[in-house]
Amino acid sequence: MEGSRTGRPAAALRQILLKVHGRCNLACDYCYVYEHADQGWRRRTGVMSRAVVDRAADRIAAHVEERDISGVRIVLHGGEPLLAGASFIDYGADRIRRSVRASTRVAIGVQTNGTLLDETFLDVFHQHDITVGVSVDGDPAANDRHRRYTDGRSSYRRVARGIALLNQQRHRSRFAGLLCTIDLANDPVATYESLLAFAPPRLDLLLPHGNWQAPPPGRLPGSPATPYADWLIAVFDRWYDAPRRETDIRLFSSAISLLLGGPGGSEVIGPDPTDLVVVETDGTIEQHDALKTTVDGGAATGLSVFDNSFDDVLAHPGWRTGRGGTGLGSTCRACPIVRVCGGGLRAHRFDPRHGFDRPSVYCPDLLTLITHIRRRLAGDLDALRSAGTGATAGVRAGAGTGTDPVDGCAST
Repeated sequence: MEGSRTGRPAAALRQILLKVHGRCNLACDYCYVYEHADQGWRRRTGVMSRAVVDRAADRIAAHVEERDISGVRIVLHGGEPLLAGASFIDYGADRIRRSVRASTRVAIGVQTNGTLLDETFLDVFHQHDITVGVSVDGDPAANDRHRRYTDGRSSYRRVARGIALLNQQRHRSRFAGLLCTIDLANDPVATYESLLAFAPPRLDLLLPHGNWQAPPPGRLPGSPATPYADWLIAVFDRWYDAPRRETDIRLFSSAISLLLGGPGGSEVIGPDPTDLVVVETDGTIEQHDALKTTVDGGAATGLSVFDNSFDDVLAHPGWRTGRGGTGLGSTCRACPIVRVCGGGLRAHRFDPRHGFDRPSVYCPDLLTLITHIRRRLAGDLDALRSAGTGATAGVRAGAGTGTDPVDGCAST
């Protein structure tokens, strides 16, 4: 187990999200950066400078050394990170890799909307072993329901072209997976199969951000209805019942692993405290981006890579009140599935009257989804015991859960 030089286990930040560009060429109407409570992007520079990259790289290297971290993940994010240009990404990746000690594995990924992806960027990604996650919400109609250019044009054709480029044999090793934000108006199985047509190695299905003050579409706070669980269960059954594993769906494989007593691997569920920090374009340090949907400044820490170490980040109250028990209200702590659910995403628990002490605004959906997955697992395990033989196709579909996310922690 990683630990401090005293030999005691130590908290550490193992995911560093760098906002290399603060603007976007799309105008997705659900975007947590531009369309929610926090409007801090208006006050920041549009592109990260090399001075910020240099300082962030030094802070990462020092944190890795001090906390004796064996592996760290760097996510290049935005806005749209490819707006920063291939030469900037080349510089940043090289600077970080040269700064961090050789004994620590540095995994670098970029989360992009895919519209600007071309051979020049891919050459840089190959050179620095950068993997690529692409955001797309399904077929043309599903994707363009929300993900359009600022002038209203469809983005689908350009995104599909970028994904096709990643799927070429010489670039397939760069393809990390797809990220899809759920829309209840889109048929769940049709959406899954349209994404599956892109042959993604991994798929993230995201609940749209919302909370008790600003609930997500179709989610009435406090209602026992479970529209998002119903949508996800339709996809789960299609995925789980497939005769072979077609792709990994991180939410489902994490739930299966947690139900079987293993680790999680999803930011949405699980008891593990957050290990992610965001460095904005101007060098300010923030908490998880989803907190931008709560109040203006909801993710702020008052820290900066120019003035503070990442150890200062770990001392911030936001990292002491995340998932896993310490930041959960009494309802969550008493819940029988809290070991799996973890209270859900912290931002989804926000209520202006109660802070983050409420259950997730998605609580009924999470309970119903996890209960369904547990029931499916239990049925298969009972069948295995009766048969005294190997795993079913369904159990195989959930095996091999990893802890690495798709290259990005929120929709871009």
